[in-house]
Amino acid sequence: MSSVYRLSVAGLERDLPIVEVAPGLNIASFVILGDAELVVKVAPELARRLPPVDYLVSAEAKGIALVQEISRLLGLKRYMVARKSVKPYMINPLVTEVVSITTQKKQILCLDGQDVKRIRGKRVAIVDDVISTGASLEAVEHLVKEAGGQVVAKAAILAEGEAAKRDDIIFLGRLPLMSSWGSC
Repeated sequence: MSSVYRLSVAGLERDLPIVEVAPGLNIASFVILGDAELVVKVAPELARRLPPVDYLVSAEAKGIALVQEISRLLGLKRYMVARKSVKPYMINPLVTEVVSITTQKKQILCLDGQDVKRIRGKRVAIVDDVISTGASLEAVEHLVKEAGGQVVAKAAILAEGEAAKRDDIIFLGRLPLMSSWGSC
């Protein structure tokens, strides 16, 4: 197995380091934080595929730059971020738990009560960098529905492993899950 995985998406190529996230389970580490060129290239591709929406929601932190750019392209004045901890300034936050493939431990995601009021009765697209097991996506979807929002789309730049077989998500490219012995 090589130490990098060559990714091609939206006309760009990136060499992603192969990292072990659990014993015997490796991923191609895709980090969009700081990659302004990639965000600017993939955002229009995802924006074109979304149905009409009132708001975008992403989980902290890698999806933030992406929802910022898609919101700008769609002319949306606000987007929401499901934070990984309750902040002192939050009023009546909604909280849920999640275990994602990259964290491998329980963490929380929460929406500020002010954002809950904004999305009640609105069309919401959940956007992230990668959908893998779908655990983070489900946690954000739970928050949006609990807040009274209508999830009209779930989108990511990449679908990893079995997620690439899903027909309920929008994505631009695929990433393999790998074992110590090669691709799964």
